[in-house]
Amino acid sequence: MRIAAELIAAYETHGDSRHLRLQDLPSKAGSVSLLKDLLALLFPSWCAGAGLTPVGLRRRLESTLPLVHARLVEEITRSLNSLHPISDEGERGNARARAAGIASALLESLPGIKRQLSSDIRAAYNDDPAAQSPEEVTLSYPCIYAIATYRIAHELYRRGVPIIPRILSEHAHSRTGIDIHPGAKIGENFFIDHGTGVVIGETAEIGDNVRIYQGVTLGAKSLSHAEVTTLRGKKRHPTIEDDVVVYSGATILGARTVIGRGAVIGGNVWITSSVPAYTTVMEASPRRRNRK
Repeated sequence: MRIAAELIAAYETHGDSRHLRLQDLPSKAGSVSLLKDLLALLFPSWCAGAGLTPVGLRRRLESTLPLVHARLVEEITRSLNSLHPISDEGERGNARARAAGIASALLESLPGIKRQLSSDIRAAYNDDPAAQSPEEVTLSYPCIYAIATYRIAHELYRRGVPIIPRILSEHAHSRTGIDIHPGAKIGENFFIDHGTGVVIGETAEIGDNVRIYQGVTLGAKSLSHAEVTTLRGKKRHPTIEDDVVVYSGATILGARTVIGRGAVIGGNVWITSSVPAYTTVMEASPRRRNRK
């Protein structure tokens, strides 16, 4: 069939056939499925069902962890192999051993991630008078899903795993409207209120006890094509210190922009330079005009 032949030729021309033959790309569906399993390990209440006892929970964990580890090794191996050409047999051969170590390290980090997420849930409950209980926050707030996904993806990102962290973060983005790059560094007690339209860039740094609202962007200034090449992997996004509040619609840009501790950033402001600690930044008050 002509269309099939032309598609195959296009795959050869644009590189897809290499990945199809060698199976050296992680599965998007498999990565998202793994995320769901990891989230179930962190939040058994999301899928535990009625009547799960402590003994039953332990048995579930002991049976689930080895299966998750094996699937992580498979997906991470594919991801690591995508970095190496066919001729680099040595590196490709070492990928599975490296993947096994990364998978083990990720699972060992889960108790620490759980502690961080507990602080995020507590921050949401303490800062939002509409929250009726921490359980309501855990089960219904989109920011918890987005932040939990980020904290898992960040562990993989900082261990040098390609592709999978972005698959996870973009999955959470599509589900919640909250876009957190896995490379960002985010402290504890982090709360995103409402959340839709929030963007947090790769090299953004956020301290402890930070609260941001919907539509906030922690971004980079627009770059030329040459600058994209030279700045890839370098600091491009702002730093938000401890105890900062950023209200809805605020845009904060640039690697040298630091929002000092305890600052309050009002809604819809545009910031490209640093703000001192304990400063409030607001738009000018609108003028009132009488209608004739």
